[in-house]
Amino acid sequence: MSTAPPQTQRETLPDAWDYNGRPAERSKTGGWMAAAMILGGEAMERLTTLGIAVNLVTYMTRTMHLGNATSANTVTNFLGTSFMLCLLGGFVADTFLGRYLTIAIFATVQATGVTILTISTVIPSLRPPTCAARTVTPCIPAGGMQLVVLYMALYLTALGTGGLKSSVSGFGSDQFDDSDKEEKAQMTNFFSWFFFFISIGSLVAVTVLVYVQDNLGRQWGYGICACAIVLGLVVFLSGTRRYRFKKLVGSPLTQIAAVFVAAGRKRHLELPSDTSMLFSVDDVLINDQGLNKEKKQSLPHTKQFRFLDKAAIKDREMSNGDVYEVNKWKLSTLTDVEEVKLVIRMLPIWATTIMFWTVYAQMTTFSVSQATTMDRNIGSFEIPAASLTVFFVGSILLTVPIYDRIIVPIAAKVLKNPQGLTPLQRIGVGLVLSIFAMVAAALSELKRLRAARSHGLTDNPTAEIPLSVFWLVPQFFLVGSGEAFTYIGQLDFFLSECPKGMKTMSTGLFLSTLSLGFFFSSALVTVVHKVTGTKRPWLADNLNEGKLYNFYWLLAILSALNLVVYLVFAKWYVYKDKMLADQGIELGEVEPSYHA
Repeated sequence: MSTAPPQTQRETLPDAWDYNGRPAERSKTGGWMAAAMILGGEAMERLTTLGIAVNLVTYMTRTMHLGNATSANTVTNFLGTSFMLCLLGGFVADTFLGRYLTIAIFATVQATGVTILTISTVIPSLRPPTCAARTVTPCIPAGGMQLVVLYMALYLTALGTGGLKSSVSGFGSDQFDDSDKEEKAQMTNFFSWFFFFISIGSLVAVTVLVYVQDNLGRQWGYGICACAIVLGLVVFLSGTRRYRFKKLVGSPLTQIAAVFVAAGRKRHLELPSDTSMLFSVDDVLINDQGLNKEKKQSLPHTKQFRFLDKAAIKDREMSNGDVYEVNKWKLSTLTDVEEVKLVIRMLPIWATTIMFWTVYAQMTTFSVSQATTMDRNIGSFEIPAASLTVFFVGSILLTVPIYDRIIVPIAAKVLKNPQGLTPLQRIGVGLVLSIFAMVAAALSELKRLRAARSHGLTDNPTAEIPLSVFWLVPQFFLVGSGEAFTYIGQLDFFLSECPKGMKTMSTGLFLSTLSLGFFFSSALVTVVHKVTGTKRPWLADNLNEGKLYNFYWLLAILSALNLVVYLVFAKWYVYKDKMLADQGIELGEVEPSYHA
């Protein structure tokens, strides 16, 4: 008489656990219900962060009475810090807390920061006196405790955003089993919905929230942001019983550091001519406790960055016959070394995509400042200046289906690639669009200044120039379309080209390009503001007396030069699957890993 396999063996997952630490049951955990609660939290995070950032420059200039350059740098530093802290959040999640606790803790930190920001808009002493229109006396800028509270609120929000954003997409994908055909297809759809929810949160932020801030008051706008992130946290926590949890795998930053340290220790040794003499995953691995170490897919040896190969030179002092007692800081497998080389090979692409996000930064700073001086009326309704970014978000939502329905079929026929453009080609298109965006921005600024001069309004920074704000739409539209190409291209590139165990770090590496783009914008603004002086400044507090168009021309030139460098590195780069195919290794034939 045959016996059926135990029910639990058919329903539980081998690599996932429920909130009680028991093997996760497929029918009771994960799936779309769990993913939906995570997506809701991400939508609230995007709404909150962008709801603050997109209109922050007008708050800094009009309420806090700071200059245009200072205000622009505050916005870009805030956003830059948010994305840079994704690296910290990823390290904490992989090494100490896990993704669930990281999301919960950092969402609480973000809620605290937004709450402090809301309180600062309610208490009069935390803002400078209101500056009366057409006053002769200069407006009193914010200072002292006012700026301390403001920056504390902003950077607590940035800390929370970084930790939350680093883990949301990974924790969402954990809810699907990629070894199951049906759930793997659902995981692919999850990333599409993830991008959709980000865009919806952005759309609400640049329309509803901006309108509330400008017409009902900042305390209401920021108060809604605080409530939104708290609501997102409550929804996220309510799904605890449904989530699937994965064990900590450790930070890949440790592996990268260990390879460099081991190579440095053996820098005086000579590499053997036969690479089979180097330590590989086929050797017997014994750690300090005598337990088997996770076995990885073997990667072919490459001749680039051969200095790192020294990390895999076998040390006789660590051997006992054919068995090696491994200290990762003294001996690395050749595959560990090759994984680090994969990361290094991605760095030139990483560096040359930073410039796009420097251009992107202008859409939340100087472009918004331009909009405040122009005619924003549609009949009796006045468009909030920061709401012009709706064209930016709209172009993203429009570009994605156009790419899928039109560009992919054409590219499939012309380039013989069924997926359409490769990740590097998509990034290249985005970089080209960013150049055109800055050309359009420079031309629209010249037109705006001519209108200001012809109506004698150059001396009045608060006067409305009789020129439609829709002249700024092309620059928003081009940058938005560029983001649709660049963002998705980068995400695809960094996730598909990185080693399998480094996806969280690779996501952080991708998001750091956004951060560095914002920081580079801040540095560029500071340098330009200092070099051009106060007599004929490019970035004047009164835009009508400045030469903002020269700043846009500068960005266009830098972007064009960056594109040339990018094309050189893109041509040099060899995709991982092609490299493995050339060595006769197929990506699908990965030897199962095992843990102690």
